[in-house]
Amino acid sequence: MAHASEGVRQPLVLLVEDDPQDALIVQELLEDSGLAVRLEWARSVDEARRALAWLRPQCVLLDLGLPDSYEFSALSSVLESAGDAAVVVLTGLAEEGAGLAAVTAGAQDYLVKGRVEAEWLGRTLRYAIQRKQAEQAAVALHTARLRAKENARLERGLLPTPLLQRVPLEVASRYRASRSATLGGDFFDVVESDDKLVHAVIGDVCGHGPDEAALGVCLRIAWRALVLSGMTGVPLLRQLERILKAERASSEIFVTMSMLVLEPDRHTMRLWRAGHPGLLLHTPDSVLLADPRQGPALGLPIEADWEADLLELPEGGGVTLYTDGLFERRLPGDTPRWLGEEGLLELSHRWTGLGSEELLDAILADVESASVPDATADDVAVVHLRWKDES
Repeated sequence: MAHASEGVRQPLVLLVEDDPQDALIVQELLEDSGLAVRLEWARSVDEARRALAWLRPQCVLLDLGLPDSYEFSALSSVLESAGDAAVVVLTGLAEEGAGLAAVTAGAQDYLVKGRVEAEWLGRTLRYAIQRKQAEQAAVALHTARLRAKENARLERGLLPTPLLQRVPLEVASRYRASRSATLGGDFFDVVESDDKLVHAVIGDVCGHGPDEAALGVCLRIAWRALVLSGMTGVPLLRQLERILKAERASSEIFVTMSMLVLEPDRHTMRLWRAGHPGLLLHTPDSVLLADPRQGPALGLPIEADWEADLLELPEGGGVTLYTDGLFERRLPGDTPRWLGEEGLLELSHRWTGLGSEELLDAILADVESASVPDATADDVAVVHLRWKDES
């Protein structure tokens, strides 16, 4: 069938009609309606379903009286295949009740053959397309709101309030979701135990999505509970790996993690690394990149263990833990280059002398300005710990 009007931006209407005379009438009415559309013709339900698979029209004009349909089987079949397209049905003069029933079943509107005028046909198709688009927008908005609420709940689980009672410790943290807006499994926590030790953890579940985020929440809560029960170090990592293997959706999922214990003397730190990046040590006048020994990530099929490393925290200094989304950033230029942890350290000369909150803002701002905006950038979690000056 010839197109009613040409133009790549014009909506496409698929007419499903077995009678060539009726199809010609619809074409002529559309040409007189003032509604610029492209018109395609299918003569049966099967032909319509094949056309819907590749044409992706904005509207389907469906005759309910097709010979290869029974009652509302044609409508059900077209609605199933129509996707984003609005559906308007055509009925005979004696079948107006069927049109109303079709609207109840999911069609946007109906028209009665023999009573259709050009202007009314154009207006009906236009409004049907607009109503369908409004319905889709409402569904998308509702879905987005539900996803936002679920993400907010998961983020609260991933990024808890530090559990500190007596120790004079500053804790600052930041979290940045990936540009894809898909929540990842980055998590952290800080807990004071009864012996005045401060335990901190930061971890990253590989992958993105609600399952990975929920797994991160599970591990974070398990870590806090085990620390409060008196467990730390390698036994704690082993228990977390057992939980990971029991809760993960796939054996390919692994978790990187760093656990830190700050001693009450304010200078000694013990660190266990399970495949996780290093950390930044801040002195009053410099920033250093620490890369202590590490064992494998949790969940890998590797027979290995983890060992503690002793670090010295400088007087008046602090420590920054982070996930790999902070430094796995592409730099500008024709040749692919990455920021990396060494590049992160190079940016750090501006960070000396800053307070904890200002420090994290400066780190994130410098990393963002130095790297190329990338829709695939990973989530970022950053935590800074610093003893308060009690003088």
